[in-house]
Amino acid sequence: MRVLILSINYWPEVTGIGASTTYRAEHLAAAGHDVEVCTTFPYYPEWKVAPGYRGKLASSETRNGVRIWRSYCYVPNKVTSLRRILHEASFTASVTARAAFCKRPDVLLVVSPPLGLAFPAILLSRIWRIPYVFDVEDLQPDSAADLGMLPRPALKILYSVEGAAYRHAARVTTLTTKMKERIVAKGVAQEKVELVEPRIDESLASVTPEQAAGFRERYDLGDKFLVTHSGNIGVKQKLDAVIDAAALNRSDDSMLFLIVGNGADCARIQRRARELDLRNVRFLPLLDEQDFRGLLAASDLCLVTQQKLAMEIAFPSKMVTYLAAGRPIVVSVNPEGEVARIANESGAGRVAMAEEPVELLNAILDMRSKDLQELGNHAREYAFRRWSSSRVLSNLERCLAGAAFAVRPYAQDEPAP
Repeated sequence: MRVLILSINYWPEVTGIGASTTYRAEHLAAAGHDVEVCTTFPYYPEWKVAPGYRGKLASSETRNGVRIWRSYCYVPNKVTSLRRILHEASFTASVTARAAFCKRPDVLLVVSPPLGLAFPAILLSRIWRIPYVFDVEDLQPDSAADLGMLPRPALKILYSVEGAAYRHAARVTTLTTKMKERIVAKGVAQEKVELVEPRIDESLASVTPEQAAGFRERYDLGDKFLVTHSGNIGVKQKLDAVIDAAALNRSDDSMLFLIVGNGADCARIQRRARELDLRNVRFLPLLDEQDFRGLLAASDLCLVTQQKLAMEIAFPSKMVTYLAAGRPIVVSVNPEGEVARIANESGAGRVAMAEEPVELLNAILDMRSKDLQELGNHAREYAFRRWSSSRVLSNLERCLAGAAFAVRPYAQDEPAP
C-alpha cells in the first residue's frame, strides 16, 4: 500500500502531533508499506524553526524508511489568532503544491490540525481519484469556539470547512470516544468514524532508579519531591493553576514544581513565576531522549492541566507517556471529561477542577501521602492494557487499507476507471 501523509508536524519534533505522526509513519514503513510525508520544517513547540532547517524553501530527507518532503511555512515569533491563521494558510498552500508532485498514492492520511488541510485532501483525492482518511487530533473549530479565540464569522467558515472535510473523507479517525461522539453529533455517520487512540512507547517501562538518580544529580534536584509538567506550554494548558498552587505552597521547600518544555505561553508563565518570586518552581527546556527518560524516572508526580472549557476537543499525549512510565498523576481538568475519567479509571491519579489552584494543591498533597509505587504500578498496567503499540497501530493500518481498497461508488459525472 502506498500512503501519503500530510501533517504540519513531524520528526524531529518530540511532542504532540509531530511525535504521533512520526511513529505512525515509521510503523507503516516497517510493515512494508511505501510511505511519504509532506510536512514543513520543525518549529514546535518553540515556534522557531530548528537550526539546520532555517532559510530554506524546501528540502527532502529519508528516515527509518519514510521519505520526508518539507516545504515552507510562515512561523510567527509571537502567536496570535491572526498570525496562526496565516501560519496554517501558508502551510496549506505550500503542502498542496509539494504533494502534487508526489507519486499517486493508494490513500491519503491527512492529519488535522490544521483544518485547512481539508483543501488539499479534497483536491488531491479528486485529481488522483483516491480516498483520504481525515485524522482529527484536535477539534479545531470547537476549540476556537470554546476558548473564544475567533469571531463568529470566522467560526462559521471553520465549521463549513470541517463539514466538507468529513463529508468527502472515506474515513474519519480520532483519539477518544468523547471526540468521536462529538464528530458523530455533527452529522457524520457513526460507521464512518473510527477510533485510533494514542499508543505507548513500551520502552518507557524500563526507566530505572539509576536514571532518576542521574537526572537529579545533573540538575541539582537533591531529594526534593518533584511535581512535573512536561510538553507544550500553551494557552490550553492553563499553567497559571500550577504557578498559583506553587505560590500557596511556597513555605514547603521539600517540594519542587518542575515545568519542562516550551510553547506560545511559556514566556508569560515564566514571567509570572518571577514576579511571584517562586523559589519552588523551576523551568527546563525541552529535553533530549536520555534526559526525558531521566525526568520521568525522577518525577514523583506528573501533572496534566487544561482550561475548564478545553474538554473533549483534544487529548494530551503526555497522559499516555506518564502512565506508560509508571508515574502517578494529578489532572487539573474538567471532571466530566475523558482525561478525568482515565485518571480515575487507571487507579493512578487524582482529579482537581481545572483552573482551581487550591484544589490542585490539595490533590497533590493527598497523593504525596499515598503509596506512590503502588499507584505507579496501576498506571503502567493500565497504559499497557489500553494503548499497546500492536493494537493501536494495527487499527490504523486496517483503517487505511479499508479506505484504500474498498469498492467505492462513483458520481454520475465521474466515470469509473
